[in-house]
Amino acid sequence: MPLTEVGDALAALPTDRTVTADDWKHLSELWRADLDRRIDMLTGLRDQLSDCIGCGCLSIDACRLRNPWDELGERGPGARLLEPDAE
Repeated sequence: MPLTEVGDALAALPTDRTVTADDWKHLSELWRADLDRRIDMLTGLRDQLSDCIGCGCLSIDACRLRNPWDELGERGPGARLLEPDAE
């Protein structure tokens, strides 16, 4: 979670009274969905990490998690040189 978001949220807390449990509950509800999304993404990345050999080709089947629109993956594994179509 970016520190700027935390800072903005903390700055929005009341300054004329003591912060209550309800104040903290409201903040946690704002952050929960984003934190759950990040946790799911990182868990998926961790669980798939050993499948990637780090070549940068993004064309092996396991890379579909990280590159779901990979059309070059249909041509097989390995790096591809992209050149504009000759007219």
